[in-house]
Amino acid sequence: MTTTAEPRHDRPSRTPLTTTAEPRVDVAALTDQLLGQYADLRREARAVAGLPDFHKVEGMPMAEHRDRVLHQLRELAAHHDVLRAFPTHLGGADDHGGSLSRFEELVAADPSLQIKAGVQWGLFASAILHLGTQRHHEELLPAAMSVDVPGAFAMTETGHGSDVSSIGTTAEYDPETGEFVLHTPFRAAWKDYLGNAAQHGTAAVVFAQLITAAPGGPRVNHGVHAFYVPLRDPATGEFLPGIGGEDDGFKGGLNGIDNGRLHFDHVRVPRDRLLNRYGDVAADGTYSSPIASPGRRFFTMLGTLVQGRVSLDGAAANASKIALAIAVTYANQRRQFAGAGADEVVLLDYQRHQRRLLPLLAETYAATFAHEELLAMFDEVFSGRGDTPEGREDLETLAAALKPSSTWHALRTLQECREACGGAGFLAENRLVGLHQDLDVYVTFEGDNTVLYQLVGKRLLGDYVKALKAGGAGDVARFVADRAVHRTPLIRAAQTLADVGDARRSAGQLRDEATQRELLTDRVEVMVAELAAALRPASKLPADQAAALVNAHQHELVEAARAHAERVLWEAFTRGVHAATDPGTQQVLTWLRDLFGLTLVERHLAWYLVNGRLSAGRARTVSSYIDRLLVRLRPHAQDLVDAFGYGPEHLRAPIASGAEARRQDEARAHYRAERVAGREAVPEKHVR
Repeated sequence: MTTTAEPRHDRPSRTPLTTTAEPRVDVAALTDQLLGQYADLRREARAVAGLPDFHKVEGMPMAEHRDRVLHQLRELAAHHDVLRAFPTHLGGADDHGGSLSRFEELVAADPSLQIKAGVQWGLFASAILHLGTQRHHEELLPAAMSVDVPGAFAMTETGHGSDVSSIGTTAEYDPETGEFVLHTPFRAAWKDYLGNAAQHGTAAVVFAQLITAAPGGPRVNHGVHAFYVPLRDPATGEFLPGIGGEDDGFKGGLNGIDNGRLHFDHVRVPRDRLLNRYGDVAADGTYSSPIASPGRRFFTMLGTLVQGRVSLDGAAANASKIALAIAVTYANQRRQFAGAGADEVVLLDYQRHQRRLLPLLAETYAATFAHEELLAMFDEVFSGRGDTPEGREDLETLAAALKPSSTWHALRTLQECREACGGAGFLAENRLVGLHQDLDVYVTFEGDNTVLYQLVGKRLLGDYVKALKAGGAGDVARFVADRAVHRTPLIRAAQTLADVGDARRSAGQLRDEATQRELLTDRVEVMVAELAAALRPASKLPADQAAALVNAHQHELVEAARAHAERVLWEAFTRGVHAATDPGTQQVLTWLRDLFGLTLVERHLAWYLVNGRLSAGRARTVSSYIDRLLVRLRPHAQDLVDAFGYGPEHLRAPIASGAEARRQDEARAHYRAERVAGREAVPEKHVR
């Protein structure tokens, strides 16, 4: 089965209201570029996602949807090469990047299936793989891989989600029996929102505070560790003694997943069920770890599970592609309001409609190119080729920057596409509403987006402080002098003189790649430097006052991280432009990259004006040049969404099937026939 959209012979002309000679997009070549280094694996996964047996059935009752998704999961395990991330000798391929590239494509079939697969293999089985040792791999992984043991990933608690280090569940070692006693001491410590917990899971990887007492020593909390814990009798589905739980019930989306809660009442777990790659307990209760620092040990353990954020970044980008393919195709066929001629005008010929969709299309391209780079970094680290502390830190920072950007972008894109399709967009059969519901939770699981941006901001601050220490006071002085220049009208005056009132000259500067890079980079550097200066007194304050100072600047921290993520996206897009080999395609991608970059500048125009980075004249040119780019890109909009490579079996939206074009052709033929036959009624205003 091919996964590249076939040419649509019923597509409308791509010619806008104003025509100029334009380059053409090589759709097939651009599709290959967008599919990236794992193009063949993605095509295979899309072939599976295109099979009706894996499609979401809109409106299906929750119980049936859950059963359907569990069946689909087992079919994937048995027949469709979804175990690539696992060891070769157990039936995998030791291919971490390739595994995620396939997994992300399942969003086109049913986001519930994608996330259920993520729970089973990306969280439950991967925790065994990355936190366990060889003994755990041999004993526990085969059943987790085959879904003979559906599993839950029991980290999040009702009272603690993002702050994992503060979870309340405990696992205290009993040296007399050689067991851990797993206990939920209060209601807020219940494990919550867990996929597979409400119904299907027969085991879980449970995260708890590990407490030991070495002979003659005090009770010591060694922090959060992971344990393999059976949950239910596989034959009856009943909870095992000491274990209880609840069903989370009907949710705002993803109702093919049985999310639920778990709690434990002094449940005894054998010592060898501690996943002990990073921390072990001897028979006498002595604790040992290859990582001496408790903080570094904690972040190392959590870092092994970064693949969830990587995969959500890719899946969110794919959902945006599907939404835009539906909305742009519909906008190229749907007509509304009479133009200068007899025919009504295609929606995408309206400038406002272009303003709604094309900047989102540009950002989706940026997200696609950035995700390929994230996936390459992920594979570099998890394959072992680049598995260093610095490599892991860079991977975690990049994932923490891109996952919020792509998931928030997906929700904006789905909503705008829904509105741009009018009433038809609200029909469940056209998928936009359902995708929005299913992707809604992407912004809070695998790391709340705002918290992730805070992690990125802290990394930026840390790097800035290191750079200052390495450079000495001279760097600070140069920064202060630079800021003094930019706080005066000098730079604005220089821009005004350079432009001499000529809007075309301003536009020429703004479309320059180096200018865009400077604007985006400067914003990040200034925001980080100002934040560092504001927080510098914290190092000399009492802990409570230092915390209050940091809290007072939390918004600036998040915004600096957002600015950094935007720059990362722009840089990835720029590298994608340079990688295009067809001249026409490269020209169109350049315009699309410029649209993305200038949309970012327009979005933050107040900052650039307040901080003296743009003159008033050049600032006015930003929006006008965006409008010019929309006209240039209009003829290529359909090619740009077709290049995503999704066929009708993936879109599954009647409004993107050509049905609208046929309706419009029928209506136009009817009115033409009426005019030719002289039967067309004369409008009242013409009679008057």
